[in-house]
Amino acid sequence: MDRTNTRRLTVLATLIITVSFCYNVFSQDYRILVTNDDGIESPLLHNLVANLASLSRVEIVVAAPDQNQSGSSQSSVGGPLIVEKVRIEGATEAYSISGRPADAVRFAVVQLQTPNKFDLVISGVNRGANVGNVSHLSGTVGAAMEGVYHGLPAIAVSQEVTGVDTDTSARFILQLVERYRSIGAPQGVVMAVNIPRGELKGVAVRSMGDSFLKTESYSLKGDSEGGSYFEPERTIVQSTNNSTDTYAYQNGFITVTPLDFDWTAYSMIEDIETWNLALP
Repeated sequence: MDRTNTRRLTVLATLIITVSFCYNVFSQDYRILVTNDDGIESPLLHNLVANLASLSRVEIVVAAPDQNQSGSSQSSVGGPLIVEKVRIEGATEAYSISGRPADAVRFAVVQLQTPNKFDLVISGVNRGANVGNVSHLSGTVGAAMEGVYHGLPAIAVSQEVTGVDTDTSARFILQLVERYRSIGAPQGVVMAVNIPRGELKGVAVRSMGDSFLKTESYSLKGDSEGGSYFEPERTIVQSTNNSTDTYAYQNGFITVTPLDFDWTAYSMIEDIETWNLALP
């Protein structure tokens, strides 16, 4: 066989493999697990599910806490869970979980991936921003991190409490979903998205920055059954570091921040090794 025919057969074989791959990818439903930390009844979660359902060949499963679990990070109740099947428009299945957001994701990954695995975890849309150091405390981000822990790509999306078009938040997420589905999702990363109020100036990809919430003090509000009731007094801090997500968010940009599960401070490892730590 001459070289021309060999090349033609190689090109043909490559084309057949490519077409077969594309057919297999796009003929199967893209399975998305949706969760949040505001609770299963959150209108923002329901709106996100409705928008996701507008995509072709998408299967949506919802597993979310039965009540608000804001600020729970990636914590777990550590015990039995009460699971109730509920109905959410646009979702193939939906479950209310009596645990933290991470519990809801863990339950779904362990119990609901048979026979088909999830392709993506989306946590949100959260009511309230999760930029800067606040991200470490966020149940929205914690739920997405739980997905990454189980080997699934994840998106955590949050928006300002007021002054935001909820459909805008959902449509922005649809962009990411379509990109992930067409070219593949980044593994081992939570894509944290935050949408501010008011007129949007653009999209800024930024690193996690300084905290915009500061606890100034605790006010004594009363005593109850031998204990004192204190309420935190928090203030908003304006960021001055224009390289951070906090600054971009506070200046009208949708922020996108890739977050890694690994919190290791690698720059410290060699230094600590010189401390000659030993068994006591």
